Amino acid sequence: MPANGNPPLKLQFGLINHEGRYLTAENFGFKLNASAPSLKKKQIWTLEQDSQETQVVYLRSHLGRYLASDKDGKVTCEADGHNSDCRFLIIPQSDGRWALQSEQYLRFFGGSRDYLSCFAQIITDAELWAMHLALHPQANLLSVARKRYAHLSTEDGEIAVDRNIPWGVEALVTLVYLDGKYCLKTCDSRFLSSDGKLLTENGRATAYTLELKCGKLAFKDCEGKYLSPMGPTGTLRSGRCSKPGKDELFDLEESHPQVVLMAANGRYVSNRQGVSLAANQEDETDTETFQMEIDRESKMCTFRTSQGCYWALVAHGGIQSTATEVSANTMFSVEWLSHKVAIKASNGKYICTKKNGQLLAVSDTIGDDEQLTLKLINRPMLILRGDNGFICHHRGSNTLDASRSVYDIFTLQYSNGAYHIKGVGGRYWYVNSAGLVCSDGEAPEDFALELLERGRLAIRGKNGKYLRGDQGGTLKGDGLSLSSSALWEY
Repeated sequence: MPANGNPPLKLQFGLINHEGRYLTAENFGFKLNASAPSLKKKQIWTLEQDSQETQVVYLRSHLGRYLASDKDGKVTCEADGHNSDCRFLIIPQSDGRWALQSEQYLRFFGGSRDYLSCFAQIITDAELWAMHLALHPQANLLSVARKRYAHLSTEDGEIAVDRNIPWGVEALVTLVYLDGKYCLKTCDSRFLSSDGKLLTENGRATAYTLELKCGKLAFKDCEGKYLSPMGPTGTLRSGRCSKPGKDELFDLEESHPQVVLMAANGRYVSNRQGVSLAANQEDETDTETFQMEIDRESKMCTFRTSQGCYWALVAHGGIQSTATEVSANTMFSVEWLSHKVAIKASNGKYICTKKNGQLLAVSDTIGDDEQLTLKLINRPMLILRGDNGFICHHRGSNTLDASRSVYDIFTLQYSNGAYHIKGVGGRYWYVNSAGLVCSDGEAPEDFALELLERGRLAIRGKNGKYLRGDQGGTLKGDGLSLSSSALWEY
């Protein structure tokens, strides 16, 4: 496993039939249909591979039940575990669509609306399904063969696949879904063309069909060739292969937040001068950047260096970047104080900055020396997804929807501990007097970000209230307390 040590993201997707409708698992009676026009929670399926036979897959609904077919072709989604009726084979087609074949009965799954069955002996248009990824579209891209991560190489004008750890904003890749195909967008908003060049506009040469092989992803270009890393730096471009082998396979991994921290003395926290952490640097480089990895259960977090080591509490309250494994002493809790944070170590003491810049976990209370300014550096393009869908400009008004199946890409700008959020037209977000979040502000308004859970953040307006999606799917800035409607995947 490469140095980042992340498991690949579980593949979640929607399945679109020949009529452009999504396979849906209804909440009641485990009913199945293909009637939905867009991808929301009930249309999300998780792919699970068989541990012994990797070509066999199981499709799990949002309710945790599995798609199954009996000998008469009747399709259900009630099984709560893997059984022989739930075993399917994916038969990829040249246009990137899939046929799903029951392994047990060798019949194909298809149909429309409420009339779904798995009884067809041959594949027609009615048995073909297009895959629409339902993962958050921002991730790190790992080459399976090279065990290296993709990143934007600005000086060479390419995406290179040669990083041991996906470090900095350059390692962020955004998958843009357009008319059944995917574009790869870099952090500076350019698109990868099949010849390896980066273009400002997307078009035929930047559109790829996503294929699946043994649970890994392959990107097929408009000429039927596949992206792979080439040459010593692993330049990402289409090769000569018209079938994906190991060189053409990729994993998507969660992109953790990476941050820089400034202490009360106006200097950045760094491990540039040794293993002990100190706030003594004036510029931001890799040694001043730390990856926050938040534990799903405890919500505590570790801070990881660009060399792959963790911050650790040592004797007398010292903080050193020496740990190679996670333990109790590498876990910290972050308290969010509007535009500042305080960090508590496992000894129950807050980290404070001493006169010489050294960081020590020795304080019982929070004063100026215990406060740090935290800046998120690897989300210049912000895509937010809540419980009910993505945040998107509302058609025909200046408000924002929070329950859309498509997303808009917003620009996140840091400003002295706060953030400004810019919309598609270059105007800013603000909260109006009625508590609605609007997107046509001429001047920027301050928002505070709180990185509270693994992969999810909260946003507070300058009124101190949380941004939340209301029942009607509108984004409001009136949340008095933290609830799931105020947490956003980013």
